[in-house]
Amino acid sequence: MTLALPTRRDEVWRYSDLEAVASVWPVPAPELVEVAAGESVSRVIVQDAGLDAVAIRDFRVVLHKGATATFHVLNIGGKLGRIAMDVTCHEGSHFELGGAMLGGGQQTLEIVTTLNHIEPNATSNQLVRSVLGGRATGSYLGKVAVARDAQKTDASQSVKAMLLTRTATANAKPELEIFADDVKCAHGATVGELDAMALFYLASRGIAPAEAKVLLLQAFVASAFAGIEDAGEREAIEAAAQIALERML
Repeated sequence: MTLALPTRRDEVWRYSDLEAVASVWPVPAPELVEVAAGESVSRVIVQDAGLDAVAIRDFRVVLHKGATATFHVLNIGGKLGRIAMDVTCHEGSHFELGGAMLGGGQQTLEIVTTLNHIEPNATSNQLVRSVLGGRATGSYLGKVAVARDAQKTDASQSVKAMLLTRTATANAKPELEIFADDVKCAHGATVGELDAMALFYLASRGIAPAEAKVLLLQAFVASAFAGIEDAGEREAIEAAAQIALERML
């Protein structure tokens, strides 16, 4: 059976480049990441396809009792670059996401997550940072669904975007669907510009404007990758982010 092409009526595709999606539809089935009870998995994903490519990657993550999954995502490539995750959290499990989207020109970049908390005492934390210039569009759509039996769920989402131009667009849609009554769920989303006073301070210390912007933006994005334990992996993803930022400026 061929899946129907998404439309703007599909919430998770509302801000997407549907013409680009149609050029590669149907997309492959989601990659399954299943973590056994008490086990842990860590993934670092850099999506850096060519700027004329369409890159859509789907993941289905299942965390059994007491399992942990940590994903760090850098989404910088393609005229459309989309990473989607559907996560199921069983009892006492934990899901962690640190993601960044860095885009310019006419790019459309997306991180879409659905966290299904279906059993008690599971936790999740999502932190996403975006830097957008030109006429780029960056979208984070994150749904946290807490089932009736998923008491003591603790879920949080932090979404911040930095616009380098007034023609860039940031969409942030953290969403909560809660049927349990003993939970802690929080989300926050902000969109802003580079701090003019911070740029002035760096200029007064002899730092060139372009270099000053890169330094501030690196600091802004760094929080998404702070949890990468392997120093080599962390340095590699930070270097890729720096190259993308310098390209945008």
